[in-house]
Amino acid sequence: MDRTVTAITAESVRALFAQLEHGYESFFTHVAEDVDWTVHGTHPLAGHYRSRSEFIAATFARITKVLRGGTQLRVVNVMTDGTLATVEMQSMATAANGMRFDNRYCWVVRIENDKIVQVRAYLDSALIQRLFDENQG
Repeated sequence: MDRTVTAITAESVRALFAQLEHGYESFFTHVAEDVDWTVHGTHPLAGHYRSRSEFIAATFARITKVLRGGTQLRVVNVMTDGTLATVEMQSMATAANGMRFDNRYCWVVRIENDKIVQVRAYLDSALIQRLFDENQG
């Protein structure tokens, strides 16, 4: 696979991540199938995922089942350096039981050939754990 190194811009990354504000399907067309994705923490979504489909099944597909209206992510800040971007986001969602799910995220992503090929995701582990503890029977 050709891994051309082309610098990315904050504007292009912001436009890409803005797709998450309306669900996640269109966003994931910009993620390589063989993505290397790590969700840090000690919670039900934490893990090291080696494909787009594995990541979606283990995280987004699970969390959308316990949130009314999905994750409702909004981009707060984007910083870029070469092929790397740091994207800060927030979720202002509501859980199935009515709990406010106001989580903050920081994803460090590597983008090559207009595809996200690597992600290191950081979030509030305790809030994720509480979400699943209170919303899964």
